[in-house]
Amino acid sequence: MDYALIWAVIIAFAVFAYVILDGFDLGVGILFPSLNDDEKDAAMNSIAPIWDGNETWLVLGGGGLFAVFPLAYAIIMPAVYAPIIAMLIGLIFRGVAFEYRYRTKKGRYLWDWSFAGGSMVATFSQGMILGTLLQGIEVADRQYAGGWFDWLTPFSLFCGLAVTAGYTLLGGCWLLIKTSGSIEEKLFLKCKKLTLLFLGAIGVVSVWLPFISSDIAARWFTFPNAAGFFLIPAISAFAAYQLWYALGTRRAGAAYCWTLMIYLMAFAGFAISIFPYMVPRAVTLWDAAAPDNSLAFLFAGAVVLLPIIIIYSAYSYWVFRGKVRADEGYHE
Repeated sequence: MDYALIWAVIIAFAVFAYVILDGFDLGVGILFPSLNDDEKDAAMNSIAPIWDGNETWLVLGGGGLFAVFPLAYAIIMPAVYAPIIAMLIGLIFRGVAFEYRYRTKKGRYLWDWSFAGGSMVATFSQGMILGTLLQGIEVADRQYAGGWFDWLTPFSLFCGLAVTAGYTLLGGCWLLIKTSGSIEEKLFLKCKKLTLLFLGAIGVVSVWLPFISSDIAARWFTFPNAAGFFLIPAISAFAAYQLWYALGTRRAGAAYCWTLMIYLMAFAGFAISIFPYMVPRAVTLWDAAAPDNSLAFLFAGAVVLLPIIIIYSAYSYWVFRGKVRADEGYHE
């Protein structure tokens, strides 16, 4: 069995699960300043029971990279130390805010801003990490050979903005599913604007990326690859149309699902752009992988644990299904 390839698929699944699950609750945090007090309570109640479970996938993705592809981990981490530290600080602030904002009256605004600011910082940092990986990392003798600020480029900054727009749209669509009344009316209009912003950002990143690397350009724009890969932008365009139509016809669940489809196509496009590299254009997944006996041992554990995580997560969403109100929720 090709355990390295299997584990690459598992880690990609974990990362995508994190993006679409923790993405919406980070998006709720980014939307927080635009909501009034009652709407903030309803928004917080919609994600309070599930937000920490969503971050399980971040642990699985990061821990899996360390255990299964140690060489890639050793190269990538020094390249993105600063945005990773910023992301973790942001996640800490927003995590504390979940509990502390319900324990104070006078200082609640501080925890509101902690929740919103932590969500924004964590989201933007994740976008910068993505941009840094896509643009490539300088490697020499199987070690990181770049500088302290190689992660800080116009492309990585724009990827930060693109991910922020995407998470905010996910958060808006989630609130459309979970809330009613004034917040729902407000967000249908806001989500239309966010859709245009997100699609524009994805379009710019998609056009920009081939100019960063001739390998990526050749992969996307030479025959016969181009004929097959054309399906990704075609499906993305169809999903974008369906998303816009769902928002116009007030179908919140459909809007959320079509947003996920756009994310899936973007994720597939980025994966195609860098495969088979774990460190783009420097280290392949087979070069970065741990010994096969280690991968087989870890895979045996994953076969048991992954279904448990998926079933538990699905059960949590089922238990806390339905609309929420400001005066009924996890902290009441």
